[in-house]
Amino acid sequence: MPFKKLHPNIQEELEALEIITPTPLQIKSIPVIKSGANVFCTGVENSGKTTTLILTTLHKLKCEAAGDTPRAIILVEDKERALALYDAFIIYTRHNSLRVYAGYDQLHIDMQKSEIFMGIDILISTPKTLHKLLLLNGVGTAQIKIFSIDDAEFLVQKSTYDALMAVTQSMNKCQYVVYSEKMQPKLKRLESYFMEYPKVVSA
Repeated sequence: MPFKKLHPNIQEELEALEIITPTPLQIKSIPVIKSGANVFCTGVENSGKTTTLILTTLHKLKCEAAGDTPRAIILVEDKERALALYDAFIIYTRHNSLRVYAGYDQLHIDMQKSEIFMGIDILISTPKTLHKLLLLNGVGTAQIKIFSIDDAEFLVQKSTYDALMAVTQSMNKCQYVVYSEKMQPKLKRLESYFMEYPKVVSA
């Protein structure tokens, strides 16, 4: 079972939350993501995509803080989604040292720079905000291990898609995982840019 092979800290949190049985999508996707492959993970609403994102991110970072610059980046559509995902992460990081930060367009960029400078492990951000941070040297990307996009349908908007293209050009080699309900043609095109030899997992 996928949960049995996750970091012990994650297993303890799942037990405390009484989450025992993985969804069909989690059974298929967690081992593939853990393998380090680039992955398109597609599934209907409530199929467990967000929980999969959280669990595999924590596992990748071994549930412990390290260094000052982020080792995981997660792109989301807007402020509402950034804060919701932040709250979801906090539930799973209560008993470990990982530092999670949520940035979004409405928060002053200088404030984000100074807060990120204090040291974080997981950065949740919108594409436009992350692009601004990179242009202003407000975030380092040298230590990024995993780069995820949550509910990636929002990338059909040209401005966010362009911001993503700009962001990924400045990334070192890392693992990419894209979550969506369906495989949109625009998402499939990411394979030409940074999703090298991706695996597609759906349920």
